Amino acid sequence: MDPFSRDAPHSSAASSNGSPTVSSESPGTATSSTPSTLSATSDVRLSQSSAAQPPSVPAACLACRSKHLKCDGLTPCSRCSSSNCECVYIASRRGYKGPRRNTAQNPNKRHASSSPPYSEPADSCPMLLGRAPVSIPPPAVHVFNPTIALPEQSPVSYATTTPAQPNPPLYRNPFAPVLDPNAMALTATTAPPTQAPVLSLAERCFDTFYHFFHAGHPFVLPKEFFVRLLKDNSAPNVNVVLAAMRYIGSLYLDAGPARATYLDEAIRLCYLSSTAKDGYLIQALLLIIIGLDGSCEQERARELLADCERFAIEIDLNKREFASIRGHGNSVLEESWRRTWWELYVCDGMIAGVHRVTNFLLFDISADVGLPCEEHQYLTGRIPPTAYMEDFDDQIFSGEDREFSSFAYRIAAARNLGRFMRMPNLMFPDDENVARVEALLTNWKIHLPESKRDDLGKNCQLDEMMFQAHFITHACTIMLHQPLSQLDSSPVQAVTSCAPHRPVPAGDNFNAHTQHTIMAACEISKMVTQPVPILSHTHFFTCVVTLSSIVHLSKWALYFIDNEEDLRQQIRLNIGALNKISKVWKAANTAWGQVRGVAQEIYREKKAQQISPTFWVGFTQEQMISNINADEGIMSEFNSVLTQVTQGQ
Repeated sequence: MDPFSRDAPHSSAASSNGSPTVSSESPGTATSSTPSTLSATSDVRLSQSSAAQPPSVPAACLACRSKHLKCDGLTPCSRCSSSNCECVYIASRRGYKGPRRNTAQNPNKRHASSSPPYSEPADSCPMLLGRAPVSIPPPAVHVFNPTIALPEQSPVSYATTTPAQPNPPLYRNPFAPVLDPNAMALTATTAPPTQAPVLSLAERCFDTFYHFFHAGHPFVLPKEFFVRLLKDNSAPNVNVVLAAMRYIGSLYLDAGPARATYLDEAIRLCYLSSTAKDGYLIQALLLIIIGLDGSCEQERARELLADCERFAIEIDLNKREFASIRGHGNSVLEESWRRTWWELYVCDGMIAGVHRVTNFLLFDISADVGLPCEEHQYLTGRIPPTAYMEDFDDQIFSGEDREFSSFAYRIAAARNLGRFMRMPNLMFPDDENVARVEALLTNWKIHLPESKRDDLGKNCQLDEMMFQAHFITHACTIMLHQPLSQLDSSPVQAVTSCAPHRPVPAGDNFNAHTQHTIMAACEISKMVTQPVPILSHTHFFTCVVTLSSIVHLSKWALYFIDNEEDLRQQIRLNIGALNKISKVWKAANTAWGQVRGVAQEIYREKKAQQISPTFWVGFTQEQMISNINADEGIMSEFNSVLTQVTQGQ
């Protein structure tokens, strides 16, 4: 039986050393102890201890006290009897300090002269016996009531009160853990607050997809509508999209081997014979293509891109009727289908532009799909009337005061990139084709409405669609003018992570093409300074930053430049951006290593040139010191970043 249960006092009594108590009536037999036997045993022990010691006298008589003699305490005492004196006793006032204050407020408080109350004998103390006292019942336990103690809180947020434990022992540790059933602490306990359920890796990847990726490529249904579609189970191929979303989300997490598993599962589902060719299949393939391209698997991404483009044309995704027929009267789903076509169009252009391997196939495919609406309208489900590309092109001449979405300007920027890629090879700087494409780029910029000139929206939130539209235009400017500039590209021929090296001969003077190239590269570096996390951008920004770095490094490799300190700052910005993006996208890590390596090589060549006295002709002493310190500073930063990356690996 549990020694701490309420029936323990009626079981076989144990002595302080653990042996059973033996009755005085039956010397050889152990009997069960009752309250009467325990009391008798206590009286015997008290009488034995009194016989061993002389009785103590509480106070001497007045005669003995006046003579300072020992009094035996009898009435009369022996000394008064022998001397025939009157034996008088009075109460001792030793320790008396006058009347107590606040006696009325404390009626239960005794005076110093009063006798102590009766207490249990020493051998019945529960601290010594290890059991609760028999004659004193345990105190009642008051259960904590949250509705009384915390009136502001709802009782729903607390656990239901538990009944008092029956007769808990008084000597148990009151500070024992309340969750330990053996502690039996005399404190009221409540259940711990309910914790949020732990998400699985697949669920975390799903949430991460919408948190980091969806804003950069917003063609899949918004999260609320996608979850509703999953619950309805009305679209069989939606699980294919879900598998691709998990793969994309795993790129932002430490998913381990599950990342490769998610990729293989997504591709397997896309190419199952039972998977129908529809818009959901196009969405899944496009997500996988973007993920592979950013993970340095461009060859595999191009293979899937060819299939995705072929499937999209087969199902008439490029036709206006597709959205209305496949949308089933749902305006948000119709908007998602329109966005799917245009996202495939833009990504096809960016892949062709930055890698210079494919030729932007969809640029030559006729399409009359409606233009996407603004992002906040798509996310909230408030879809406005659809506009079309002919409305966008005729807005200057029609006189209609209509503002188009940021996605529409992104599509127009990608279309200008396609027109540039269809231009024949340039043979000389005054080629009329250059002026024609430059007119397209300039018209795109100068006709932007005031709300679209900046990458930040009205609430200082990043407009990712305009951000991409701007860097597509800047990248197109560099690709148009760099071959005709006088920036020697031989020092940066090792930077090939995004595209193969294109040789550009050096010239004696900077021409207009050089100025266009440098200004576009500076604008790209300025985009790095936007007050938003760098990982909130699409991974295609990696190759745009790399293209800008090639221009900066080509200029830095020159013998002497005027604004060298500003140029160093822009190189620092680009290298820092690539380093940040590399935390998720492997392509950025490759570009970061190549750009940093070229910067170190240019630095070493500059240091070798500085050894020659002729290098410093025309410099003042302050300019010499400033130049040397600046070079040392930038290389110190490069090395510190390299050390951090090495330690992190």
